Amino acid sequence: MTTTADLSAPTADVLGDPYVSRTVGLSLTDGGHSRRVRDVATIVHHEGTGRHGRAVVYLHGFIDTFFHAEHEHAWHEAGWDLYALEMRRSGRSLRPGQVRDDIRMMSVRHEEVGLAVDLARSEGAQEVVLLGHSTGGLQAVLFAHDHPGAVDGVILNSPWLDLGRGPLTDVVATAVIDRLAPLAPRLPISSLTGTYGAWLTDPDGGGWKVPPSLKPTDTMPVHAGFFRAVRRAQRAVQAGRATVAEPVLMAMSRRSGARVDPGPADLSSSDVVLDVTTMRRSVSLLGDRVDVLEVPGGIHDLALSPEPARSFYTSEVIAWASSRPWTP
Repeated sequence: MTTTADLSAPTADVLGDPYVSRTVGLSLTDGGHSRRVRDVATIVHHEGTGRHGRAVVYLHGFIDTFFHAEHEHAWHEAGWDLYALEMRRSGRSLRPGQVRDDIRMMSVRHEEVGLAVDLARSEGAQEVVLLGHSTGGLQAVLFAHDHPGAVDGVILNSPWLDLGRGPLTDVVATAVIDRLAPLAPRLPISSLTGTYGAWLTDPDGGGWKVPPSLKPTDTMPVHAGFFRAVRRAQRAVQAGRATVAEPVLMAMSRRSGARVDPGPADLSSSDVVLDVTTMRRSVSLLGDRVDVLEVPGGIHDLALSPEPARSFYTSEVIAWASSRPWTP
């Protein structure tokens, strides 16, 4: 079984000083791995973590990764260590011969989430909070449900807890792909347009400087195996079978914008990726210790929103985590 003892020594990260990366080979698989290349996970953190006694473990979304230096700095200044996990077959953990985010079972990534939590604990964190964005939010809910007591709280940044595309896709297409995916897991069944990602890095848009390897801005395929894994996890949430015993903060934009050909106004002030109404409906399904944070002017990744939404989100989530009594 892989443990934190198997983590590599810290090396300089692509984000530059003061960030370092550590990699670890993984043991479990869901069939999406390459037979010639071992799955790995990568943990990115501020050099010299372990000084604060409390930590955040960050889980990225689909076709996403960690480049949120400003957000990490805010946590660091507030007295928290942030460990950003690059899960298998994504971002820094993608290896030659692998298909990005070719995940056939969401629970397989519990291995690396657990390793990141264990690393934070081993470096002195008495309190550990999961912070999951989009698909990473779904992952955080599943991990916390399956591993009660492993973390002390969960923060969800625009989590993808249901499809929210209407009956035809949510029910009919899901049923078809549920049968098709085991036969053709890498069959492209949809795509994620690059509009939102391109806006994030456009100097006249979000203005974020992101290494291309960390955030593709091209249209990316959605494979049948990944869709099936996500929909099975979402159905567990929607059926009330993924409740979380620990405190949860559900953060979302105040409104959703157009998801097809969104204009500058929607791109800069709304969630153009997911439906926030669907998120609100999911709040009661997560347990009885859920707080809700709506961010006026927030975009899909609230930590990358234009000001003042970005600072509002950051200060509120840090205040929520810092003020918890962290007792049952």
